[in-house]
Amino acid sequence: MRPGVRAWPGTRPATPTLVRMASIGEMGEDALIAAFVPRLPVSDAEVLGPGDDAAVLAIDGDLVVSSDVLIQDRHFRLDWSSPEDVGWRAAMQNLADIDAMGAVPTALQVTLAAPPTLDADWVLRFADGLREACEPHGVGVVGGDLSGAREIAISVTVLGETHGTQPITRADALPGQVVAVSGPLGAAAAGYVQLTEGRRIDEESIGLFLRPRPRIGAGLEAALHGATALMDISDGLVRDAGRIARASEVGIALRSDDVPVHEGARFAAIELLVDPRPWALTGGEDHHMLAVFPREAAVPAGWTVVGETTDAFSGVRVDGETPVDHGWDHFGG
Repeated sequence: MRPGVRAWPGTRPATPTLVRMASIGEMGEDALIAAFVPRLPVSDAEVLGPGDDAAVLAIDGDLVVSSDVLIQDRHFRLDWSSPEDVGWRAAMQNLADIDAMGAVPTALQVTLAAPPTLDADWVLRFADGLREACEPHGVGVVGGDLSGAREIAISVTVLGETHGTQPITRADALPGQVVAVSGPLGAAAAGYVQLTEGRRIDEESIGLFLRPRPRIGAGLEAALHGATALMDISDGLVRDAGRIARASEVGIALRSDDVPVHEGARFAAIELLVDPRPWALTGGEDHHMLAVFPREAAVPAGWTVVGETTDAFSGVRVDGETPVDHGWDHFGG
């Protein structure tokens, strides 16, 4: 291992070379589906899965639904990500959305559009990534669609259930409550910077950019501890805290020194001669949970208090100042 490179146990080497097999155009839709479906995870809630006009699920409580899209060269790059990485990311960021409602994810619907020249092996390995992410949580892929396109585009709809509990929204935080996060932040941003600059300083943070690993179940944990507002951190702590502030009509005061920075991000920052705190504040894509609790005593073990809600101002302030950088904007970059 090169000096100054921090390894992550279990990290794969650089994206492996794909074995040439038939393209999806040469293979045809029916044959591709026949090869693709058996590799998909099966939902614990599945009554009828892929193969019919619609799936049938057994649901306990309210149905919770979210959706997301991943576009080649916008949300992932083929020279950075293996097909399994893309499948993992497609699943995990959607599972986090259901967890962020204090609900339990049960199933995915996945639509894949791709050029007919794409190697069919890429599609099969994409299915493997979906399975690796979903199976530990009892979540399955119960249907979807395939289509031709100029570039790879993936649309995922995720379904969840509440098991009789009330969903936790962004809109019920009150002044005088505490704001907490469920895990250390900044790893994904650090990984992205390393890949962009062609540096491999910390393999763990690179791996967490390619395959986010939020603690699925932290959202339900927050709900059971009385959280009044909840969401996952996909676009950066500052921007997502601002969304809770607007929805709840409160101000949120964050303390940068209290925000937990991932160890790998700190390591990469030393090598890159930068401050890692902006990665933790605005980086996004860690997909850990951001919650507001009525009092500090209610915060579950393993969470970190990073600020409080207030009626003294609106929006978000960091260390008393209005931040210039708010994080990721899908249309502004």
